Amino acid sequence: MSKVKLLFDLIMYVNAKRQFTAQDVAYEFNVSLRTAHRYLSEIEGLGVPLYTEPGRNGGFRLLNNRVLPPILFNENEAFSIFFAFQSQKYYHSLPFDIDMTSVSNKLYSILPLDTRKKIDRLDEVLAYWNQKRSVPSHYLKEIIETAIEKQVVQIEYMSKSGNSLREVAPIGIYAYDGFWYMPAFDIANTKVKLFRTDRIIKLKRLERIYSPNMTLNEWLLSHTEQEPKVPIRLYVELTKEGLRQCRSIPWLEPYAVMKNQNQGYIDTVIDQTEIEFVSHYFFQLGTEAKVIEPQEIVSRICELSQKLLNHYTVNNQTDSAR
Repeated sequence: MSKVKLLFDLIMYVNAKRQFTAQDVAYEFNVSLRTAHRYLSEIEGLGVPLYTEPGRNGGFRLLNNRVLPPILFNENEAFSIFFAFQSQKYYHSLPFDIDMTSVSNKLYSILPLDTRKKIDRLDEVLAYWNQKRSVPSHYLKEIIETAIEKQVVQIEYMSKSGNSLREVAPIGIYAYDGFWYMPAFDIANTKVKLFRTDRIIKLKRLERIYSPNMTLNEWLLSHTEQEPKVPIRLYVELTKEGLRQCRSIPWLEPYAVMKNQNQGYIDTVIDQTEIEFVSHYFFQLGTEAKVIEPQEIVSRICELSQKLLNHYTVNNQTDSAR
């Protein structure tokens, strides 16, 4: 057996065993104890994170951030990894951002020159575009780990009503429109609530396990397929520009219909609880949209408009007094 193959097999051996002695290695590979120590020293020099445990019953232990054995990729497989990395480019925070940079650097360094040129041009021809958000999410990796381990965490969460402490069991996280979201079982209310991860100020792991009866995919499926609890018709007339803007919003795009070259409309149903959110959205569109029904949204937009008018009226009066 060549030395290169032996070292390769040794890396796979220690990666599987995690805890072993030099004598175990000597027996497994039919080498002397001195040679076993030398080979272990060599793979440690290659980056395998070994920890020596002293004492009579000591030996070697692989640290938790152990490396995987070498993997050979063909050009298309390597290219697909960089292709996947593009999907995360517009997110301010990523669960494994440092590791992704390290992976791409290692992989890029061993690629042939012509493949590197293709990778360099990938930014010019491909993007998974999301609005880039400036607010960071500090606990993505911890949320993933606790969701896998079904561990309860205590979070300090920032909302409109102020900061609050909650005990929750994360189901997982998902990305949408530049933000990360965490559906989690709220222990006090025994139901799933949705949290935006950039609003989690602090996170503390608790020594308790909670076994949710659904996966993230099951929750996403049930959440998107839910019928509105209190269905309300939403009918909005749109200008050409209003139609263009509504078609760029995922939750409105399926319902934005072109009436003619310069007009369109939205005709769908929403939940009673969404009135405030929808009111603010169409308020932002100004004269590019006109809500016909429900009346609750029409009234709310009028209130928001009056509030804005009062704000600028007061400012103008103050400036004049000066």
